[in-house]
Amino acid sequence: MKINIASFFLSILSVFSLNGQEDKSTENFYQFKAKLLDGKDINMKSYAGKVVLIVNTASKCGFTPQYEGLEALYKKYQEKGLVILGFPCNQFAGQEPGNESQIGEFCSLNYGVTFPMFSKIEVNGKDAHPLYKFLKNQLHGTLGNEIKWNFTKFLLDRNGNPVKRYGSTTKPEDLTEDIEKLLLQK
Repeated sequence: MKINIASFFLSILSVFSLNGQEDKSTENFYQFKAKLLDGKDINMKSYAGKVVLIVNTASKCGFTPQYEGLEALYKKYQEKGLVILGFPCNQFAGQEPGNESQIGEFCSLNYGVTFPMFSKIEVNGKDAHPLYKFLKNQLHGTLGNEIKWNFTKFLLDRNGNPVKRYGSTTKPEDLTEDIEKLLLQK
């Protein structure tokens, strides 16, 4: 029996290169799901065709007043195709200690938040939400991939492509020009 050595090694190599690994090149925003504060599962496909701003939030942070600016952006551009998605996170100095009900009440009463708010997630570490693993892999931060603090923002175009990452200190109103450019693209 004759064995083609090259074919044999290629087949062995393909087994080892795929063993336990997913092909990340096909990942996109629309394949992810998350739970809203009320527990309802939302597929990110429901935001297809929209410009999306994703923000990890917290209720007891020095940047918490950014909720006001985020809501202003949402109201101003919602009809033109912008959606803002808030993801509460308690990984930074325990600044989001509440449960989903408390978070929703806080956002509504204090800042009049009407954009979609999701259940509390982790954005860093082995238990980071898959959406955040994807976003961090697509858009690296200035000092590596990890989220540095609450209110880090990711802007995605109408095709679900991550376009820009902003640090916590970037105020929502400073995103206006970038949002407007993406809203003009069809």
